[in-house]
Amino acid sequence: MTVLTTAVEKFGARAASYAVGYRVELVSDWAQAVARWGAFEPLTAFQHPQWYASWYRAFASTDGVSPLIAIVSDAATGERAALLPLICHRQGGLRIVEFADLNLTDFNAPLLGPAAPRDDVTAWQFWRHLQAALRKVHGGADLVRFRKMPARLAGRSNPLALLDGIGPSVVNGNLLTVGDDYNAWRYQLDRKVRKELGRSWRVFTRERTAAFKIAADTDQALDLLSITEVQQGARLNGLGLNYVLDDPDCTAFYRDLVREGADRGYAVVTALTTRDEVVATLLGVRAGSRYVMLRISNAGEKWSACSPGRLIIDRTIEALHEDGVREFDFSIGNYSYKRRFGSQRTPLVDLSAPLSWRGQPHALRDRAVLALRHYPKLTARLKRALGKASPSREED
Repeated sequence: MTVLTTAVEKFGARAASYAVGYRVELVSDWAQAVARWGAFEPLTAFQHPQWYASWYRAFASTDGVSPLIAIVSDAATGERAALLPLICHRQGGLRIVEFADLNLTDFNAPLLGPAAPRDDVTAWQFWRHLQAALRKVHGGADLVRFRKMPARLAGRSNPLALLDGIGPSVVNGNLLTVGDDYNAWRYQLDRKVRKELGRSWRVFTRERTAAFKIAADTDQALDLLSITEVQQGARLNGLGLNYVLDDPDCTAFYRDLVREGADRGYAVVTALTTRDEVVATLLGVRAGSRYVMLRISNAGEKWSACSPGRLIIDRTIEALHEDGVREFDFSIGNYSYKRRFGSQRTPLVDLSAPLSWRGQPHALRDRAVLALRHYPKLTARLKRALGKASPSREED
């Protein structure tokens, strides 16, 4: 285990009235970081200990990726402040500190302890100490690039979202909240949507053995995941799109997530099936009353009459609502079917900062891009002027 500790005790004028300092330890092993941190309740389904255990197992030895987990505590009391699941990712000659993501973790955030900053002044002090530690990483680090962060976490402010230089992320979440009365929510859907879902179910159940099911155990969940892999690959390759989830590390990650998380109720795999075929699958993760959709697949054109993708989402919402889930996150990606179910866009934010002279120009560029996102109309004009504009639409 690599450990680097820094505790900054000299405060700038901005923080002079705050008798607070933070101690930052950087470790390279997730299991040991969790052992030092202790038990925690995940603030989102992506900040679940199983998500990161599976992620680091799959990617810790990937070329160009070095685990870099920050344990931050109050320097005076030792009380826990934050646990940041990070990596140092080498891109060309640049060493970038970012969350354990690689385009798989849709919402990135620190895990917060009782000593986490709750205002912009202590957040700034927290950030200064974290940067000081990151600059001392073995081999050096050039740039911090934190992306896709929620501004609030289970009712608490994300301290990283309180900092100067934060800007809107290019993506957003899509959250559907269903109250205790499922039928009342269902009735609020557009009448055409309700009719289409009802028709889809009738078409699907013309096959006498047609059924919806939730994987009953780990073996069944893994079998369904294998079918997801095949169906997704066939569909995206057929559309001429780049299918990256068949990368060996990605495959290992999802299989580990299901293997270790299914029996605990964290990884949830649902399916539409007949006696002879799996018609559609949906993989999601659940933390308490919140569920996030991750991967969806279907058996292709011959089942298109029953819209299996929308149908499995509909049946999964109904089944999980009965089991206590009240928040259904459709995750990032603005597709029209998410609007049909009534999901609302939730903003995410990005942060970029230099750690060395090599990172300075990249940080300046990142900050310029973030600043422009505050002015979407101006951004659109600039893209058109540069010939980079593309038609704005939501896919079905």
